[in-house]
Amino acid sequence: MSTTTGTAFEALRTMLADRWTCRRFLPDPVPRAVLEQLLEVAQRTPSWCNTQPWHVELTEGEATERLRSRLLAHVRENAGTPDFPFPAKYAGVYRERRKECGVQLYESVGVAKGDHEGTLRQAVRNFELFDAPHVAIVTTEADLGVYGAIDCGLYLTSFLLAAQSLGLGAAPQAALATYPDFFREHFGLPENRKVVFGVSFGYPDRSHPVNSFRTSRADVRDAVTWHS
Repeated sequence: MSTTTGTAFEALRTMLADRWTCRRFLPDPVPRAVLEQLLEVAQRTPSWCNTQPWHVELTEGEATERLRSRLLAHVRENAGTPDFPFPAKYAGVYRERRKECGVQLYESVGVAKGDHEGTLRQAVRNFELFDAPHVAIVTTEADLGVYGAIDCGLYLTSFLLAAQSLGLGAAPQAALATYPDFFREHFGLPENRKVVFGVSFGYPDRSHPVNSFRTSRADVRDAVTWHS
């Protein structure tokens, strides 16, 4: 392995190890030049037949505040139906991993087991965008189906790593995809654009306890079956 290759590998490994889901942000806006850097890097994401199906609705300044206010009002009065079905259930190891993350989250913000009001309050934080100054809503073309959504997932990884490299925090949010009709109306999107996820992002508030915990990862041996 060359020195250049080794350095690039170590940089990637470090970014993946250091990245976390930020759930509390400082109010400071990210300069437009930095946002453009982030988006330029994320745009290099590979996709099936180079279709690049993602499109991003990105807010800043007053646009974020208008969205936050309208979204909260909408969520309080309406049930949501995502464009892509959410998981039918979490069982076995998937339930265990989800539970571990949930316990860490609720402990960090002082929500005790059985505190349904506190749990609901934390869930609503998704729709407050965790106080982030920016949000990105990512959509795909309906005709591309699940593979368009998969390509958007690849885009999300690039977006998160680019944000990490620029000193930003980010929270990928399936919760926002619960209300696709709201976002189509808010941004004037056509029906053939399907909402895959949102990302709230900005400069992280590192002093807040909700940003203090880190989730674990399964051992490679639990995720890979070798065939020789």
